[in-house]
This record gives sequence, C-alpha cells and structure tokens, in this order.
Amino acid sequence: MTFPQNRGLMLVLSSPSGAGKSTISRALLEREERLSLSVSATTRQMRPGEVEGKDYFFVTPDQFSDMVKQGDMLEHATVFENSYGTPRKPVEDSLQRGEDVLFDIDWQGTQQVTAKAPNDIVRVFILPPSLEELERRLFARAQDSEDVVRKRMAKAADEMSHWAEYDYIIINDDIGKSVADVQAILRAERLKRDRRDGLHDFVNSLRSS
Repeated sequence: MTFPQNRGLMLVLSSPSGAGKSTISRALLEREERLSLSVSATTRQMRPGEVEGKDYFFVTPDQFSDMVKQGDMLEHATVFENSYGTPRKPVEDSLQRGEDVLFDIDWQGTQQVTAKAPNDIVRVFILPPSLEELERRLFARAQDSEDVVRKRMAKAADEMSHWAEYDYIIINDDIGKSVADVQAILRAERLKRDRRDGLHDFVNSLRSS
C-alpha cells in the first residue's frame, strides 16, 4: 500500500523590525529538517564571502527584468536602486519534493506571493507584546542610531495595519513559545487534506481491502 506524499508549503513570516521574525526564522531552520530558506535573486553586486545560489542568485538588471516579464518571480521589489525577488522555479521544485520553504518578506511581498500561489502559502504575522517592548528591542540590538530607530517605529504602525491579511498571528512575548507555536502551525498545515498527494487513492484502497 502506497502512503500519501506531502506537497511542501510556503511559510511566510512577516513582522515589523524588532518583533523577532529573524530570531524565530533561525530557530525554525535549525529545528525543522524539511524547511529551507528561500533564496532571492538580486541585481546588486556580490559581496566578499557571498556564495552564488546560497546567499543570492546574482543576475543583471536585464535578466531580472526578463524574469519579471516572463512571470518567473513569485515576488519582487526595488530597494535603494537594486532589485530583489524570489525566483519561482527553485521554490516549485522544493514543494514538489515535499519540502517546505521559508519566506522572510514584508506584507507587500506576501500579497504578491498570495496572488500567484494561494494554495501553497501559509502566512504568519509576528507582533510585539507592546510598542514599548518593540522600541526597547530595537535599541538593545545596538545596530541603529536613535534616528533610524524612530523611523523603524514610525514604519511599524503601517506594517502592523496589515495583520488581518495573514492566516496566523503570534504575539512574541516569549521567543521559545513563539517558535513552538510556528512549529505547531507547520505540523497542522502539513496534515491538510489538499497537501497530501495520493490521499484519495489511499483511502479508496483502504475501503476496498
């Protein structure tokens, strides 16, 4: 008897800066063997130590434009004169193998992926427990100046206004619990009927045996 095979899913994590998305993502990639991080294509120059196909797919502006025109990008955006986007084929190949792909993108990228792959996407939005805690975390990182932190806080309100576009909401007041919650979401989503290829034939074989 052949057991049903799982099709992979696209797990999207979004949050305002400082809410814990990157920390949760790192923990998930360490704990979930079937989960890999999506690799973006970019038009910016390769930096020392970066590896083609691991950090990014490095392409020319013309190549990037052609990929967009041909529908080969799941999502894309231009940031500081450089373009970034998620090539469709590597993600599709992973899903076909039953592997899940993690996306670390904002609400705009999430809208694009949802439009192109509504049946494969699982959207999780990470909220801070309070604005005061979000500000504390941003300052605690010691990565940005006070002016940059203020700008990130101002942007956070707009980002959080899109929470209702997501399937699951996690309030990250405890990082261990938040990681466990996302893992529980993954387990449940993997068991959904529509993601189990061959389930119909499997049930029929049980009924006829």
